[in-house]
Amino acid sequence: MDILGSKSANKALLALVLGLTYLFLYVPILHITLASFSDDIVWPYPIRFTWEAYTALFTSSIYAEALWNSLLLGFGTAVLSTTLATIAVLGLLKYRSRWKGLILFLFVAPLFVADVLLGISTLILNGLFLDIPGNIWSAILANTVRAFTYALLIIATQLFRYNWKLDDAAMVFGAGPLRTFFEITLPNIWPALLGAFITTFILSFNNLDISFYTLGAVPTMPSVAWGSLRFGIKPELYAIAALVNAGVLLCLAVMFGLMRTGTVGFGFKEGRDD
Repeated sequence: MDILGSKSANKALLALVLGLTYLFLYVPILHITLASFSDDIVWPYPIRFTWEAYTALFTSSIYAEALWNSLLLGFGTAVLSTTLATIAVLGLLKYRSRWKGLILFLFVAPLFVADVLLGISTLILNGLFLDIPGNIWSAILANTVRAFTYALLIIATQLFRYNWKLDDAAMVFGAGPLRTFFEITLPNIWPALLGAFITTFILSFNNLDISFYTLGAVPTMPSVAWGSLRFGIKPELYAIAALVNAGVLLCLAVMFGLMRTGTVGFGFKEGRDD
């Protein structure tokens, strides 16, 4: 009886901790979302519904330009980092080398460097040594340095258990390396690539420190939001926060739905050839 009571108490305590954790994480997001639809953004309760914040956001040319730049930055970084990480993981796992440990260390090293240092170092490299002005392309390259590491870890988790005998069998029957990749490897690992793409897109879209030093006067959503804080919190900022949170939650919901329906699977795969 004591054991059952102890288990019940542990479950109740765990449920309480989880509940408080979720409240701590999601109540601010819910508050910002509700405030974006209210006349009073300071204390929106009870809500007096209005679209003024979203109307001001979508009619502003500076926010429209910033959104386009952020989307371009996020998409470019996601494509480049996912592509490079896929090539790197395939090379690390498929081919033997005594330098594999050192190479892996160099790949994950950007994780231990602060974003602001990456931004400043890229600014110095571009400005003093390469004489390249701040632009969207240099920002994509700088963000890729950080995003590449996250993509590498996500893709490596999937490919670590990949059965390379499938590729070997395809090559035995005459398929070249590219055909083997696109017809055998890619259909099996694309969920990991999708996860890496979404993660790196969100990271670069929301990044301020790296983009601030590499873009110069080119506006992005984080830089415009940060700059507008000097003049006080405006309703448009609540609308931006609500839309960004909705986009992130939508991506997570899509991935969760695909996993629940069995359309995709992440992580463990049996049959890896050691």
